[in-house]
Amino acid sequence: MRSTFDVRPAPSALPTPEASRATPSPRFETVGLAPEFVPYERGLALQQAAADRLAGDADGGTVLFLEHEPVYTAGRRAETHEYPDDGTPVVPVNRGGKVTWHGPGQLVAYPIVRLADGLGGVNLVHALEEALIATIGDLGVVGYRIAGRTGVWTDPPAGSAPGTPEAKLAQIGIHVSRRIVTHGISLNCNNALTPFTRFVPCGITDAGVTTLSERAGRTITPADAAPALRERLAPVLERLSA
Repeated sequence: MRSTFDVRPAPSALPTPEASRATPSPRFETVGLAPEFVPYERGLALQQAAADRLAGDADGGTVLFLEHEPVYTAGRRAETHEYPDDGTPVVPVNRGGKVTWHGPGQLVAYPIVRLADGLGGVNLVHALEEALIATIGDLGVVGYRIAGRTGVWTDPPAGSAPGTPEAKLAQIGIHVSRRIVTHGISLNCNNALTPFTRFVPCGITDAGVTTLSERAGRTITPADAAPALRERLAPVLERLSA
């Protein structure tokens, strides 16, 4: 059932303006967009390097934008029966969530930031959903949350058969250790959807998966979506990071 609850984090959970910017704001770095695709192992190494810099107070954090080479990954709650049914290897990682796919046509953002005192992973997930919903709206598609399900969803296209379920547009899976965040979000732009038919996406069997291009009726690439996502993410991360 579609949920229409407020997408804003509770004001009382956010840092006050007077407490902001003890350190520089996170910087945005585009690592590789089509035709350059980033191997997943390199993405992990870049995240670790960014986390090490942040832990050492060398900077105020880094937000990595990229497209990955095709890969399946499994979060901490993944179960083996949810893995690809064709035996494709799956990379286990320490993020939350279950099995997902990354690949060309999907915009991935890794916000390597330090959460402000009093904030945790739930605050960040809700804020990331907020930024994604706004980004998707900027690109002409209506997105929303579904209570109890992480990520951003959209309605079936007009004229769909009765009972057609909502479809997922964006995935979120993070890891927080000593207030430093790794992993992040992925936004389906113009990627193939066939890989999602080979496993149980995010452990959910009663919903679909779609792309911005499919819902907007025009091609929207990660390069097209990146400026909008950056604009929406920047104030959210400024608000939540220390």
